Amino acid sequence: MTPPFRHVAVIGLGLLGGSVARATKAALPTTHVSGYDADAAVRLRAEAIGLVDTVAQTAAEAVAGADLVVLCVPVGAMEAAARAMASGLAEDVLISDVGSSKAGVAAVLAQILPGHRVIPAHPVAGTEQSGPDAGFASLFRNRWCILTPPVDADPADLARLAALWEAFGARVETMDAEHHDLVLAVTSHLPHLIAYCIVGTASDLERVTQSEVIKYSAGGFRDFTRIAASDPTMWRDVFLTNRDAVLDMLGRFSRDLLALENAIRDGDGTELFDHFTRTRAIRRSIIEMGQDDARPDFGRSDHSGTA
Repeated sequence: MTPPFRHVAVIGLGLLGGSVARATKAALPTTHVSGYDADAAVRLRAEAIGLVDTVAQTAAEAVAGADLVVLCVPVGAMEAAARAMASGLAEDVLISDVGSSKAGVAAVLAQILPGHRVIPAHPVAGTEQSGPDAGFASLFRNRWCILTPPVDADPADLARLAALWEAFGARVETMDAEHHDLVLAVTSHLPHLIAYCIVGTASDLERVTQSEVIKYSAGGFRDFTRIAASDPTMWRDVFLTNRDAVLDMLGRFSRDLLALENAIRDGDGTELFDHFTRTRAIRRSIIEMGQDDARPDFGRSDHSGTA
């Protein structure tokens, strides 16, 4: 196949940036991949492991000559990254990203890079690992990548960007940015917030349980700790940039949690059973859509880490 882009520049060489670089090199071997990270130690490591074809020493140098730039930095760092690379951008370059919130990113990039073509994207994939060694080419395989093009986006640009993600093995969906942020507040952001909260509560309880919370951790709590081990910088920025949608979903969750609390207090077994039956059906639907594995322990071996 003819590659949709001849030169992809990746700004930010952590888990997602490293995975974009590796996926590009695996799926589109004739496409040149350049990269930059604001952390000098990350740049050195990226060069040592051959993460990209060219490790640049500035963002502007990394994007010079690129026909696609993918910003793989925390959403709170998008403005600084856009400013840093602006002077090196070609006129015909397409700019995208991998951030977990979209409306704010689109607004920032439109403000900092006027006149440039921007189509934000969100690959719904990741692990709790971070750094240039964490990325792998198959991270996006059979996962959704949501594109949130502005209303005036060129259909040809949208098709090329979709082709890139499809080459990575992702399933591509197009969505309005505000709607994306509301949906992801439910499916991703709120679950992370709950995980951070419950693991923090357990940490506080360690002082009075003499380490028994950790010693006797059951599978459910262990899965919460996996989520709560995610990059704190990235998730701080997600909650702040998607504040309105997260607060809306958090309010709904709080009301539902209060209803369950009342059912337990009142001894209402019927309400509890009906609620748990509905949620069990959601789990089955996720498995049927291929978004998780029905095998014990989600199909992970004792040494596989995360899915």
